[in-house]
Amino acid sequence: MNNTAVRIMYDGSRYHGWQIQKNGVTVQERVESVLGEITGEKVSVCGCSRTDAGVHALEYVFSFRSGTRIPPSRLPYAMNTHFRDDDIAALCAVHADDDFNARFSSKGKKYIYKIWNSNLQNPFTSKYSWYVPYKLDIDGMKRAAEHFCGTHDFSSFMAAGGSQKTTVRTVRDCTVKRSAEWNSQIEIEVEADAFLYNMVRIIAGTLAEVGTGRICAEDIPRIIESCDRRAAGMTAPPEGLFLKKVFYEKGTVDGLWEQA
Repeated sequence: MNNTAVRIMYDGSRYHGWQIQKNGVTVQERVESVLGEITGEKVSVCGCSRTDAGVHALEYVFSFRSGTRIPPSRLPYAMNTHFRDDDIAALCAVHADDDFNARFSSKGKKYIYKIWNSNLQNPFTSKYSWYVPYKLDIDGMKRAAEHFCGTHDFSSFMAAGGSQKTTVRTVRDCTVKRSAEWNSQIEIEVEADAFLYNMVRIIAGTLAEVGTGRICAEDIPRIIESCDRRAAGMTAPPEGLFLKKVFYEKGTVDGLWEQA
């Protein structure tokens, strides 16, 4: 049985997240169904992250074991002929070490959250950003973002229902900038060794409230130290969130990025 790692991207608009569940169609369900059709086997995949309903991925990695003779270089083409809805695309695949696991081998992830900040809506961004019609102070948001960097207990930025053993995470980078493509679009990027349940969406919601003046940029350290979810801002809606990058040790699955 070969252990294979695959990189995909997907529009999460009509999916109930990544992980299989009873109440709706998920990305994992579609992926396993397609791989089953291709290999003739019952395939179980391990994903790098449990993205929520409506959340997108510019880069998502999963791994699976199979006896298929289809070479990894051809697997994405085979998968894409079966993704008839055009909202999931396989980009590349490689043989991975036997002990590789898309989730537990990850050394960190980067997310991007998009806010459309204008009094006029944009039909080309409405499915992929949070529409905020009142003006946000982007300079204040930038100052606030700096306070998230470092190793902290991020309990204040975890939604109810999280089951992590520890709420301590290391945020390597947190930035706020205007999009190079749309001046009215604000982009929040957060990179960390791992994330808590809804952590990025709560950070984004908190930064938006800094932008409105409801929360001061200088309040962020106090909010973090409080370990109180009620002290932080709202949970931003899912449509603005994208998983942007998954990090692994160099040499582990380099082929995933050398291709496509």
